[in-house]
Amino acid sequence: MNVLVTGGAGFLGINLIRHLLDSGGRRITSFDIADFPFPEIRSIEAIRGDIRNRPAVRKALKGVDCVVHGASALPLYSREEIHSTVVGGTRILLEESERAGAERFIQISSTAVYGVPEGVPITEDAPLVGVGPYGQAKILAEELCRKAREADRFVCVIRPKSFVGPERLGVFELLYDWAAKGRSFPVIGRGDNRYQLLDVSDLCRFIEIALRGTEPELNDVFNIGAADYGSIREDFQSVLNAAGFGRRIVPLPAGPTRAALRLMEKLGLSPLYGWVYETAGKNSAVDIGKAVRQAGFRPRFSNSEALLRNFRWYMENRENLASSGTDHRSPWKRGFLALAERFF
Repeated sequence: MNVLVTGGAGFLGINLIRHLLDSGGRRITSFDIADFPFPEIRSIEAIRGDIRNRPAVRKALKGVDCVVHGASALPLYSREEIHSTVVGGTRILLEESERAGAERFIQISSTAVYGVPEGVPITEDAPLVGVGPYGQAKILAEELCRKAREADRFVCVIRPKSFVGPERLGVFELLYDWAAKGRSFPVIGRGDNRYQLLDVSDLCRFIEIALRGTEPELNDVFNIGAADYGSIREDFQSVLNAAGFGRRIVPLPAGPTRAALRLMEKLGLSPLYGWVYETAGKNSAVDIGKAVRQAGFRPRFSNSEALLRNFRWYMENRENLASSGTDHRSPWKRGFLALAERFF
């Protein structure tokens, strides 16, 4: 099996490539707009290119049997860049992978397609409403996948909860950094809301199932998340406990905090975007029953175990991290949060 991983130099990409290398029997190609700065480059083919560039995509797909499409533009990007990458890039990959004769196409979507629903856990047939340009673009990309599936192609769409693990920074780096410095950590609201996460290794295991499993059961749309998760307060507190400073989670009033974050985002003074702060203080979970029934999927890690795995990686590597960036493998610029840290 020859597998093309788009976004291979990203957080999910490198974890998936390591997982596929460990399971063996494949030729793996990473296709990413960024360089591939990992020692695994000796075991794979790494191509630098943009999924919006049709000739580059066509070249990367030569001889490929399966595509795992993880490349995306994060919500921090402009509306135009999000749309051209998430929607335009997916269209090109679907068209060119069919032309190349690829047998399977696995789309990494997002639970952002559900917006901020009132009832949880959310099933796959819930309305798709999206939040902001990112959520809306993911819905449009899924529509392209649905049409390809209806045209008798194998297109498995995965909607993962926010996933953490080795190499994950982004918004979670705030928690790890404050914990490592002996700070308390604020949450929106009382912190008693249950917020499901996902360990990246469990996501990689489901992708493996989608690559190998029988077609009728897996040619579908699946929610993926942890089976065992507590409240935001409980799960984030496990990281503060591991840091060993005796610090605590600090609740903040939900309404004023969200209003302040909206203003800071509008002024460009905060790395936190709407989907993060609008959902952080609410119950947020997806129903993974379909993945269990049709794919035999069983998550191995709880929320707290996933966060602690990520935190241990962070502590081992924090001295070598890049200063800042806009992807999940980089710390994000703090803006006014750099000042807010002093109060905790």
